[in-house]
Amino acid sequence: MTESLPRPLDLPEFPWDQLAPAKARAAAHPGGICDLSVGTPVDDTPDFIREALSEASNAHGYPTVIGTTEVREAILAWGARRGMVDVGPGGVIPTIGSKEAVAWIPFLLGVRPGEKVLVPEVAYPTYDIGARLAGATPIPVDPTNPDSWPEAALVYLNSPGNPDGHVMSKDQLRAAVAWARSHGAVIVSDECYAALPWAEPYVSEGVPSLLDAQVCDGDASGLIVLYSLSKQSNLAGYRAALLYGDPALVAPIVTVRKHSGLMVPAPVQHAMSVALADTEHVKTQRALYGARRALLLDALTDAGLNVDPNSAAGLYLWVADPAHPTDSWALVDRLAQLGILVAPGDFYGTAARGRVRVALTASDERIAAAAERIREAWAH
Repeated sequence: MTESLPRPLDLPEFPWDQLAPAKARAAAHPGGICDLSVGTPVDDTPDFIREALSEASNAHGYPTVIGTTEVREAILAWGARRGMVDVGPGGVIPTIGSKEAVAWIPFLLGVRPGEKVLVPEVAYPTYDIGARLAGATPIPVDPTNPDSWPEAALVYLNSPGNPDGHVMSKDQLRAAVAWARSHGAVIVSDECYAALPWAEPYVSEGVPSLLDAQVCDGDASGLIVLYSLSKQSNLAGYRAALLYGDPALVAPIVTVRKHSGLMVPAPVQHAMSVALADTEHVKTQRALYGARRALLLDALTDAGLNVDPNSAAGLYLWVADPAHPTDSWALVDRLAQLGILVAPGDFYGTAARGRVRVALTASDERIAAAAERIREAWAH
């Protein structure tokens, strides 16, 4: 007899469900919870972007999968400012946030069941999920050491990294490109935190892209970059992101998206175009996160906790307690008792155990409260 539906997919438990007990403890704090566990923006969407959304609200017809000419030109101009190779209008599309692109790209590109997909050994869980949804096998690897990689159909990179904030240098990216081209593999690079550098040379020179002309030798073949406006523009609720890469890879992705109706709403496409063209609001938002980061970094460091010095960009601090170097949950629990919720490293792979991810995405008041509680607790 055929097995009846629904049939479970080979997917792990949703990580944040495991955080519920710690969240309940943190919420019971008399001063209220300081939720630093997720990277959801809390600041207002800039007025000029909201106005752009409203201007395009008379959207009576279906939007196109490939996007309007306006949004594709804005994406290409954004890429040019980052020093990325020009892929032309056939190499860019808007996506419904970057998470859906991460999750579905192996399937959309035709990765077959049983093939291998390489994911960073410390990584956002959706890379692993994307491989599984295609029936492929996710293999954790050190993204900076291609010589150790097994044969694979596709490689995910994430720079700046979530959760650790690590940035791959141009030389490291070049080595990944060389490996992929010699092994017939595709690289998908998630660069959604690129607008949030904290250390040199990235503050002065920008975070390198996989499609930087100096990284890929001016050739986009076999390469895709993903980017999100959620972080730079507080547009998480808009689901506004983009895919930029090899037109020969983008074309089959577009075909499947047409068949399945994966299209960004027309008002969002217009808002994206306006947001991508403006750099000042990105600088303003980065300054807000920078102040919050400095406050938390000082408090955590003064408490004797180990903040990864290589967290050079992004929305998170990557923290360990020297008293429990291999136990993420011990630090999660201790901070929860202070009303502070953070995410355990276990969510991001076995190589991440022992650390916790501390997000900068809370209000100034909640960040200040968290910093003060840490100082008071560790002072005693």
